[in-house]
Amino acid sequence: MRPLISTTDLATALAGPAGDRPVVLDVRWRLAGPPGAESYREGHVPGAVFTDLDSVLAGEPGEGGRHPLPDPADLQRDLRAAGVREGVPVVAYDDADGSVAARAWWLLRWAGHTEVAVLDGSYAAWTAEGHPVSTDEPRPEPGDITVHPGGMPVLDADEAAALARDGLLLDARATPRYAGETEPVDPRAGHIPGAVNAPFAAHIGADGRWRAPEELAARFANLGLRPGEPVGAYCGSGVTASSVVLALELAGHPGAGLYAGSWSHWSRDPNRPAATGTLPG
Repeated sequence: MRPLISTTDLATALAGPAGDRPVVLDVRWRLAGPPGAESYREGHVPGAVFTDLDSVLAGEPGEGGRHPLPDPADLQRDLRAAGVREGVPVVAYDDADGSVAARAWWLLRWAGHTEVAVLDGSYAAWTAEGHPVSTDEPRPEPGDITVHPGGMPVLDADEAAALARDGLLLDARATPRYAGETEPVDPRAGHIPGAVNAPFAAHIGADGRWRAPEELAARFANLGLRPGEPVGAYCGSGVTASSVVLALELAGHPGAGLYAGSWSHWSRDPNRPAATGTLPG
């Protein structure tokens, strides 16, 4: 299954026989609120199940960072409650730039579920094109997914540091945070020495849809990625960096590593260095 699905293709799939319909996850979330659950109750893709970033797509914040990977058993329980079944496609959407939906895509892939895609254009495109919305909250039949961690590569702090030195480590945050000019949530400002700034917002065009594969490939080439070179990504807490991994796959560079703890993990240890400024350092 390709990482992206169009609104038209999703509408067609949802209009098909019940047994052939994908599981749809509404993962709307905003750092500063309001809660995505409120938006979900106001209207969502028919049949979509609200799936919270903080409580389902991440573990408890702490030493591992603000959005560490969830415990596999907890993730399996929650995905089954959402109706996720072996061999049945899953589609995730948010209402912004696709980065939270990309976290759901990455996490399901990590869990061993390969049939998963992000809705291109997010909820805004769905409603703008006049597709139906619903306020009904479904109660899906429990799924049978078995979580098998390891379907996507995960980097720890040492591996991220090594990749920044010997390969290409992309920092998905906006440039002021990368440069250390501001740090609104984490203990220290700056970036991992050697990491290259690649703001995740550049993956999306003015129409709210993901850029074409050739555009993304050119972007990563301009950032210094060479064919066959090991590449990974991080951000503030491992969420928006998931969209870098997705964009790399669209661009023909599958299998990029994700530093799941990201800067929220790195910056907790005062012994880890921090570079500032717009250059990798």
